[in-house]
Amino acid sequence: MGILEKISEIEKEIARTQKNKVPPGPAESKTGQVSGPALEPSKSASSKGEGFDVMKSGDARVALIGFPSVGKSTFLSLMTSTASEAASYEFTTLTCIPGVIEYKGANIQLLDLPGIIEGAAQGRGRGRQVIAVARTADVVVMMLDATKGDVQRSLLEKELESVGIRLNKHKPNIYFKPKKGGGISFNSTVTLTQCSEKLVQLILHDGMEARGFLEPSALVELHKQIVTRSLWPVHFTSWPPLNDTCGHHASAQLALNLSYSEIFNAEVLFREDCSPDDFIDVIVGNRVYMPCLYVYNKIDQISMEEVDRLARKPNSVVISCGMKLNLDYLLEMLWEYLALTCIYTKKRGQRPDFTDAIILRKGASVEHVCHRIHRSLASQFKYALVWGTSTKYSPQRVGLAHTVEHEDVIQIVKK
Repeated sequence: MGILEKISEIEKEIARTQKNKVPPGPAESKTGQVSGPALEPSKSASSKGEGFDVMKSGDARVALIGFPSVGKSTFLSLMTSTASEAASYEFTTLTCIPGVIEYKGANIQLLDLPGIIEGAAQGRGRGRQVIAVARTADVVVMMLDATKGDVQRSLLEKELESVGIRLNKHKPNIYFKPKKGGGISFNSTVTLTQCSEKLVQLILHDGMEARGFLEPSALVELHKQIVTRSLWPVHFTSWPPLNDTCGHHASAQLALNLSYSEIFNAEVLFREDCSPDDFIDVIVGNRVYMPCLYVYNKIDQISMEEVDRLARKPNSVVISCGMKLNLDYLLEMLWEYLALTCIYTKKRGQRPDFTDAIILRKGASVEHVCHRIHRSLASQFKYALVWGTSTKYSPQRVGLAHTVEHEDVIQIVKK
């Protein structure tokens, strides 16, 4: 008899036992003894596994995320000089495999992560480790199977959302600061359509106390959001079996008793029209906002109409690793999402050095260029001559605060 069969037999024994308020009996103890080791990860520190994360290198980091057998390893082998094992069976890649893409003078680190499965946010299939590495990336490339439509995309977005990764969203422009006294100070500079002062106070004071305030269906949805977002410690006074389409039993008897450290004194300022979810993200404070590029692979196996539909979706690119289709356009899109800038240097009386570019983030200034060359150069800076699209005429004499643009040429003059 296997572990799951033993658990089932013990649960049936518990169901036949009369309920009282005495400490757990032998049946409950046996359930913990059997299910504990089977369902919980081992906490033994005696055996150390293989390291998962790799050292960050290059000018930017890109993480490949997707379900098993969607073409991540094949894409890594095509784009970099790293050979990642690819086969027709699932879970070919079991650890993080790094590679380097050389594009427009920049070295972009590409990480081939193992395929994640549904429930990865709860630790299934080393999902927590995969997602933890993805949080350190500058851009997430979500590799999807074009033959399976949008099912994989919605599932992966849900898994990343539940661990605090917000894809293709900006940080809410909400000022929130807890205080020692004075109550809740609420203000807004715009007209709010999704949130109100009463709702903000409800979230801070009562923790969205659900009993008698929401309909059963909304109560179920509230429970899902709170549990998946891991906002505060949650204690359930009543929890029916899970048997409806959304994964929970929508019963009128469902009641939540939320316990957490309430906030009674804080300053809140909305500078844009945000939803209650955005406000909760600001309170928690550990959310990561990342650009994401949705890449649909295996387009050679679907119709042209379906390819056209997928290509017109926002933040999406269609490719075929097997036939090497549209890979150059994917690199161009990846460069735009990384928002990198190439700057070339020039010595007095010599031609610019176009072989060794300085890679910076878009919006960088001359001061950032000085720091990349040498940390003491900014203190010895007198002025700079810049050729390129960031100037009105070439060359233009500029100071440290001048913003450089892509493929500008700069000559720095010291004191």
